[in-house]
Amino acid sequence: MQIPNEYVSTAEDVADQVIRKGKNVLPTVARLCLISTFLEDGLRMWFQWSEQRDYMDISWGCGKFLATMFVIVNLVGQLGGCVMVLGRLKVDIACGILFFIVVLQTFAYSILWDMQFLLRNLALIGALLLVLAEARAEGRSLFAGVPSLGENKPKTYLQLAGRILLAFMFITLLRFEVSFLQIIQDLLGSILMILVTVGYRTKLSALMLVLVLTVLNLYHNAWWAVPSYKPLRDFLKYDFFQTLSVIGGLLMIVYLGPGGVSMDEHKKKW
Repeated sequence: MQIPNEYVSTAEDVADQVIRKGKNVLPTVARLCLISTFLEDGLRMWFQWSEQRDYMDISWGCGKFLATMFVIVNLVGQLGGCVMVLGRLKVDIACGILFFIVVLQTFAYSILWDMQFLLRNLALIGALLLVLAEARAEGRSLFAGVPSLGENKPKTYLQLAGRILLAFMFITLLRFEVSFLQIIQDLLGSILMILVTVGYRTKLSALMLVLVLTVLNLYHNAWWAVPSYKPLRDFLKYDFFQTLSVIGGLLMIVYLGPGGVSMDEHKKKW
């Protein structure tokens, strides 16, 4: 069943009004959501110092010194990277540090062999690429009066890669259950994610996906409702903040748009 164009146009108008009213706070909210998983993990390294060190020592048999260095690198790297991203201080270096942390944890926690966690980490990298794209956009805006020889190619490709990698997050949320609501959820989310990936009606699709992911995150990952002594609490908290970071990446798409390599951009040339 095809949705009438007037309904889509009305939805896009509403989305544009929301974006215009929130344009001053949207980048900050997007960054705050995006760094949330790094901030939570960095604080956990501080408050669970001995547990994290002992876990690495037991898992890898690397000794107390290397296990302690692992905790320190994660603690300083994540908290320092978060401060730099929020403060817009050397954002390219900050994203490089956080990217290194993601790769380090992928190998240290054997995430490479767990497809669900690997896809979520790839989505997290996509969100970081969108922060880099926004930083490049800000850099260009400082020289708005200077003639340009062409579009910002690196920014365009960062946006494309970021959109593609963010799609991996929703793959981990698909549940093949025979229930009406679950089928609707999977279909709606899949359609929106495809639209965001190819860059068609991107801002509207990304904004709707933010709403869908927010509802699913609050429903499935309500870690605050689980007693602190249960291991499930830490797993749910991990999933909650990772999903929140991907929501931050989608908000960055809402703010920046899809970039040059997208159907929305090509529509302007038709």
